[in-house]
Amino acid sequence: MEQAFSKIITSLGEDLNREGLKDTPKRAAKAMQYLTRGYHQSLEEVVNGALFPSDNSEMVIVRNIELYSLCEHHLLPFIGKAHVAYIPQGQVLGLSKVARIVDMFARRLQIQENMTKQIAEAISEVTGAAGVGVVIEAQHMCMMMRGVEKQNASMTTSMMLGCFRDDERTRNEFLSLVR
Repeated sequence: MEQAFSKIITSLGEDLNREGLKDTPKRAAKAMQYLTRGYHQSLEEVVNGALFPSDNSEMVIVRNIELYSLCEHHLLPFIGKAHVAYIPQGQVLGLSKVARIVDMFARRLQIQENMTKQIAEAISEVTGAAGVGVVIEAQHMCMMMRGVEKQNASMTTSMMLGCFRDDERTRNEFLSLVR
């Protein structure tokens, strides 16, 4: 990866021996590995058994989970927040694990639409919830820094599973609580 970044930098016409660029290929490779570390994580590792018995059957929501991802089309960042909810059926997931699941999928080359679905399906799989809702709001640098250059545009995606899809009242409660 370091060699690839060296080639990219030199193809831009830059001098890798210039003081500010001497270690840039190494730093860029290390940064890319960090930004895509989700490829080296599994759902089982992230959850790490943090499921706890509970007789709660009311909605659990974790709001405003910041996320940082890379667009798979341009390798530019998109930055936003996720809101995740589920209706427990006998067990609840450790609070930090919801954020860690979001991070696991965000730290891959992604499109927001797929990431929203992946998070919802993972929460459903892990918890066995009666339903899961995920809403993600993000700003995409590929749209802001290049192309149409729209600075105030943002994208919102949602995925509803189980009772969040089938029961309008449950869906509306979730959506009203994350607004």
